[in-house]
Amino acid sequence: MSSINQVPDPEVPAKARSRRYSATYKARILAEYESLDKAGKGALLRREGLYTSLISAWRAQRDQAAMAALAKPAGRPPADPAERENAKLRKENERLQAELDKARKVIEVQGKLSALLGQLATDSPSIGSEPTP
Repeated sequence: MSSINQVPDPEVPAKARSRRYSATYKARILAEYESLDKAGKGALLRREGLYTSLISAWRAQRDQAAMAALAKPAGRPPADPAERENAKLRKENERLQAELDKARKVIEVQGKLSALLGQLATDSPSIGSEPTP
């Protein structure tokens, strides 16, 4: 008895949402649509719940994307001048750092050699003198 007296919930969304279709779905439907005859096209549209205006819009999108891809220049995109300058400066900085490290090592070796020669000069007897027995 309580199920007869219940009022159905008339919940309706405040604003209808339009359906969204993925690119793979659009491509699959377009390929299938274009391979069918007139009766088959109508059956496809009814089965999928689509309109011919959607098919036309999807064709235009496909053709526009193809034209944009063909109009794109071949090869690498031109580099940003600031980015190119930054890369050049980074490379030069690395080269200068390597030179500086090499120069520091040379100076270190020269210092050690100078100290060793100075120590040898003070420790050894003068050259050309005979040792005394």
